[in-house]
Amino acid sequence: MRYLIICVLITCFSASYAQTSPDDKLKELGIELITPTAPVANYAKAIRTGNLIYLSGHGPTKADGKDITGKVGKDLSIEQGIEAAKRTAISLLSTLKMELGGDLSRVKRIVKVNGWVNCTDTFKDQPKVMNGCSDLLVAVFGQNGKHARTSLGTNALPSNIAIEIEMIVEVE
Repeated sequence: MRYLIICVLITCFSASYAQTSPDDKLKELGIELITPTAPVANYAKAIRTGNLIYLSGHGPTKADGKDITGKVGKDLSIEQGIEAAKRTAISLLSTLKMELGGDLSRVKRIVKVNGWVNCTDTFKDQPKVMNGCSDLLVAVFGQNGKHARTSLGTNALPSNIAIEIEMIVEVE
C-alpha cells in the first residue's frame, strides 16, 4: 500500500512538473515570432553541423520589419537597449525555428551567445543590455536556455543597429 501511494505521488508530481513546450512558453509570454529576413550579403543565417546550429549575427528587428537603431547611452536608454536585445532574441528564435522545420522542442541547449552593443565610448552596462536576450532564452527554455555569453561594446554596427547577437544551439 505504501509503495502504491508513493508511485501515485511521484506520477502526480511528474505530471504537474512536466515542461511546457517552447512554443507554449512563447505564447504564455505574449511573444510572436517573426518571419525571418533573408541574409543581407553572401552568408547563411544558420548553419548546422552535427548537433549544433550556428546562427549568424542578428539585429533587433521589430514585428513591423524595422530595426531598432542608435547608440545605447546616447540615442537609446539602457531599458531601450534591453528591449533591443529581447527583439534580437526573438529574431534569432524565429530563424532557429525555421531551421528546425518549425519545432523548437528539438532544442537541447542554448550553448553560447555573443553580443555586441552599439554604444558610446563611456557606456559600461553591456551585460545589463544583453540580459534582454539571456532572460528571454531562459524564460523559453528553462535551465536549457542558460548559456555561456560574451557582452561587448562597439562604436558601430551595420545599418546603425543597436545590437547584434549570434548564438550556438545544441539540437536533437
